[in-house]
Amino acid sequence: MIPMDVERVKIMSSRSDSGSGEDSLDRLLPPAGTPRRKSATSLSKTEPPLLRTGKRTIYTAGRPPWYDEHGAQSKEAFVIGLCGGSASGKTTVANKIIEALDVPWVVLLSMDSFYKVLSPEEQVLAAQNDYNFDHPGAFDFELLVATLRKLKQGRSVKIPVYDFTTHRRQKDWKNLYGASVIIFEGIMSFADKELLQLLDMKIFVDTDSDIRLVRRLRRDITERGRDIEGVIKQYNKFVKPAFEQYIEPTMRLADIVVPRGGGNMVAIDLIVQHVHSQLEERELSVRALLASAQQTQTLPQTLSVLESTPQVRGLHTIIRNKDTSRDEFIFYSKRLMRLLIEHALTFLPSQPCVVQTPQGHEYEGRRHSGKGITGVSILRAGETMEPALRAVCKDVRIGKILIQTNLDSGEPELHYLRLPKDISEDHVILMDSTVSTGAAAMMAVRVLLDHEVQEDRIMLVSLLMAELGVHSVAYAFPKVKIITTAVDENLDDCLHVIPGIGDFGDRYFGTDGPEFDCSDEEEQQLSC
Repeated sequence: MIPMDVERVKIMSSRSDSGSGEDSLDRLLPPAGTPRRKSATSLSKTEPPLLRTGKRTIYTAGRPPWYDEHGAQSKEAFVIGLCGGSASGKTTVANKIIEALDVPWVVLLSMDSFYKVLSPEEQVLAAQNDYNFDHPGAFDFELLVATLRKLKQGRSVKIPVYDFTTHRRQKDWKNLYGASVIIFEGIMSFADKELLQLLDMKIFVDTDSDIRLVRRLRRDITERGRDIEGVIKQYNKFVKPAFEQYIEPTMRLADIVVPRGGGNMVAIDLIVQHVHSQLEERELSVRALLASAQQTQTLPQTLSVLESTPQVRGLHTIIRNKDTSRDEFIFYSKRLMRLLIEHALTFLPSQPCVVQTPQGHEYEGRRHSGKGITGVSILRAGETMEPALRAVCKDVRIGKILIQTNLDSGEPELHYLRLPKDISEDHVILMDSTVSTGAAAMMAVRVLLDHEVQEDRIMLVSLLMAELGVHSVAYAFPKVKIITTAVDENLDDCLHVIPGIGDFGDRYFGTDGPEFDCSDEEEQQLSC
């Protein structure tokens, strides 16, 4: 999901869950009866939340909540606008800021992606170096403003990929989603009033014109396949006049002017300090608000609980029993998952239809009336429900979302997601094994809404839920259908469902989670 002209510093989980949709965690299970091993948490309290390589910084921390306890977005991304002449070092400054920030989910968005589509006549001029790419009219500001506004609001966007060799947009656009900080850079970053209103901080990179010319020669010849005569011709005819007429005058709009570009670490340090202070003011505490909420109302109408038949009751008896062996826990959990998924499918839209039987008679039946069905599992335990969904939904598409609890703050954090294309048109079955406070489920639903999935097309399917989790999700997203096999009343101080089922993932995969003393005041805030 990282486009050619949009570079993203993305959080990478310490676990590798980026396999194809057909990969199931069942294949990774140790044989039943193997000794249980200790599991590693995704973020150590003693190690910094990042990995440095020779070329980039990779964050092992997740994206904290960007919405409130009502599910509504309450925190926009912080947008830094970088302006300056061609080859002034804007991208270098942006990368220096990213490296110094040390915060997760930073997006670098280049204005070069938003050049207008050229007409055949303009294509000829561009091939002859006679088209002015340094004029405000060369950019698609309408698309740029709409895209940046959606990205700032936390929604998924599609970014055009511009080919500087052919002067055309490529057929496939790139998806971009999830940003705490957006760094937007371009020669005309300050040239549009609507665009300026989206920028929280405006920086102008001021570099000597001779240095900019040398850099442009090197870049256009080596990276864009131009010849030296054409580059110099274009510079004298368009680039230099455009800088003097359109770009240099916008320096007065900047909050900070950075002389000498990426080598000016004093200016970059000041910028980073300001961004850190802004991010601290925007921190949210969702799980604590959910856990402290007093839920006294009746269970919502959007909740459907699988009928507690003797069979269902018997399956619960087996998987809730702490003495059940791991192989039996897996076997009977899968049986219960199959019943749950079958029950969930009854809530998909259908329409009457008539078919001919082999005996030549008509049968009045029903068929699914929606466009498609996508299953999305909340890793890791939610992925255990995928085989049951695939068994009853032929050719179902699968997406994955990794959400883990930050051991310091107790808040859910988004670490990874992979969703099928055009998921906005599908009915989505969101799968997780258990739901306690509802914080992780709310984050997953928010991700789907940010990708244009309609709220009334989302079904949250879970083996076991606490009443608090049901109320939290239903209150925040009243159109989401909630489907489970049982609802337990209480949570303990560690936010375990009571009487509950234990840690489903640890029991299923044969791992041991971290142990906490829930009498400790700080650790009472954790979702154990």
